[in-house]
Amino acid sequence: MNNEKKPLKNTTKIILVSIIVIVAIAGFFGLKIYNTYLAPNVRGNAKYIYIKTGMDYTSFLHNLLEKGILKNENSFKEAAEKMNLASNIKPGRYTVKDGMNNRTLINKLKAGNQDAVKLKFQNIRKKENFAAYLAKNMEADSLAFISVLDSAALIEKYGFNTENIYTMFIPNTYELYWNVSPNEFFEKMQKEYVKFWTDERKSKAAKLNLTPIQVSILASIVDSEALYDKEMPTIAGLYLNRLNKGILLQADPTVIYANDDFTVKRVTNALLSVNSKYNTYKYAGLPPGPIMMPSIKAIDAVLNREVNNYIYMCAKEDFSGYHNFAETREQHEINARKYREALNKRNIYK
Repeated sequence: MNNEKKPLKNTTKIILVSIIVIVAIAGFFGLKIYNTYLAPNVRGNAKYIYIKTGMDYTSFLHNLLEKGILKNENSFKEAAEKMNLASNIKPGRYTVKDGMNNRTLINKLKAGNQDAVKLKFQNIRKKENFAAYLAKNMEADSLAFISVLDSAALIEKYGFNTENIYTMFIPNTYELYWNVSPNEFFEKMQKEYVKFWTDERKSKAAKLNLTPIQVSILASIVDSEALYDKEMPTIAGLYLNRLNKGILLQADPTVIYANDDFTVKRVTNALLSVNSKYNTYKYAGLPPGPIMMPSIKAIDAVLNREVNNYIYMCAKEDFSGYHNFAETREQHEINARKYREALNKRNIYK
């Protein structure tokens, strides 16, 4: 009887040892799998990973490791190799989060599941400034964007020229992928322009005897003059009065633009003498292009201008940012004298 129990005990021990060994092996490989694929491996010191167009896997990996956002570089390299990331890497801007694991990150990169860039632009002065803003937020550099904005062949296809192309960009918030090319960006903005200029807006422009481009050029002047949105329709009405009467616009912001000096606080005779089509003290009608990227509010202020008889305007002497409006030269001179005296008191001569 005792002899029969010994083999049974030995068998039980063997089974227990085998189970322990199997569990240990499973635990070892389970832990390895966990550390390779599922363990948190992204630090919180970076928000995005950028993969440039044409970047090879070696360059990407070097750049990623150099950023120091991985807790365990070897585990990532092992997971990337086994998940065949090298053959499936896609350019783009990818959001990463603190604690993200290798499996989630690699799947995101392989799928090209990049996160859109939010572009919000308004009141940017010149094309060069706009190109710089785009380059700061997109993959392409500013020269690439400028080359598209200055491409007469491309621009003319859509009914613009190199002077007025800036009116095509409707200020708003847009979501685009980081690696969108300048040409693709241009096409996207052109579609947004067409969408913005509804039949209703085009009808209002036609009633003013203006094209959409001319509305935007005038809106850029209105936007430059108005510190407060509620004054925009009044200012728009004034300038339309001058246009319809054939009177020079004499808009100070156009002179400042023509002199390319945006630090000016007082427009002097020296500045007024600049020979430029943007100098509305010398040349009649609208300038050939906008003097800044006009806001939607300014464009709509022109389209819904206030009907008034104002011909003159002058900044208020209290420096509140509001204006004194006048129908006659005599009243305007009174307003202008008050403002000049206020400037002199503050020693503002340029």
